[in-house]
Amino acid sequence: MIRYFLSFFVLTCFLASAAVAKPLLKVHVFVALCDNEHQGIVPTTKTLGDGTNPRTNLYWGAMYGFRTYFRKAKEWEPVEVVSARERSEILDRCAFFGHETVVFAEAYDGRQMALTVEEFLAAAAGKYRSEAVLKDYGKLSFGKEANMVFFIGHNGLMDFSLKELPKPAAIKPSAAVVLACKSHLYFTPILRHLGCPPLLMTNGFMAPEAYTVAAIVKTWALGGSDSDVHEAASQAYAKYQKHCSLAAARRLFRAPRAKPLGAKPRGLDSGNQ
Repeated sequence: MIRYFLSFFVLTCFLASAAVAKPLLKVHVFVALCDNEHQGIVPTTKTLGDGTNPRTNLYWGAMYGFRTYFRKAKEWEPVEVVSARERSEILDRCAFFGHETVVFAEAYDGRQMALTVEEFLAAAAGKYRSEAVLKDYGKLSFGKEANMVFFIGHNGLMDFSLKELPKPAAIKPSAAVVLACKSHLYFTPILRHLGCPPLLMTNGFMAPEAYTVAAIVKTWALGGSDSDVHEAASQAYAKYQKHCSLAAARRLFRAPRAKPLGAKPRGLDSGNQ
C-alpha cells in the first residue's frame, strides 16, 4: 500500500511539473549582410562591407556581429544546424538556446536586401515559413511559426519601395523587432498593417549589433513588458556604444503601442496598399 501511494505521489508530481513547464519559444532573425556596393550606406572597410562573406561581415562575423557575439555569450548555448533548405541567397545559418528560447538566424547575401525585407515581412504576416533541423531539437519551423521575428541590417526601405504587402494570415508571430536606422518611421506602420505588433523600433541612425538582440530576447523571454524591453535594449546599446549615453539610447529606441494604421505605410508604391 505504501509503495502504491509513493508511486502515485511521484506520478502526480511529474504530471504537475509537466503541466507548468514553459513551452519552447522560437525567434527567427533575418540578417541582411552589410554591403558597401549594393546598399545605400556609408561605406565601411572592404572586409566588413563584403556582403558575400559572412565570416568577416559587420553584421555576422565581426566582433559584435550576430554569430560571433552569440557564440561567445555565456547565456547562449550554440545549437548545431544539422540541415535546412539550400538557398543561394542565404550564405550562413546559426542557432542558439537560452532562457527557454531557440534563436535561429539566417545571413542573407548583401545583394539580396529586397528579398530579405520581403521575407521578413512575409513571416511577420504569417505567409512565410522556414524549417531547419537542429541537433537535440529535431525539425523546427520558423518564420510565421516563430514567436518573434527580427530584421537586422541597413534599412532597405530607404532605398526602394515595396510593390505590395502580403495579406495577413491568422497564424503569425506575436512580435517583431527591426534593428535598422529609423525603423519606426518605415516599418511600424507596415507591421501594424500586417497585424504583427512592433515590439521595438528605432528613431534614428544606429548600429544594429548583436548585444542589443541578446538583451531584447532575454527580457522578452523572461516575460518583460514593452517598457522593460526598451530599457534593456537602451542599456545594452549605451554599454557597447561608448559615444552614446543611456539617455540618448533611450531616445533612440521606441516601443510602439498598437493603434490604427492611419496613413499608408512608407516604402510602399502608391496604389498597392
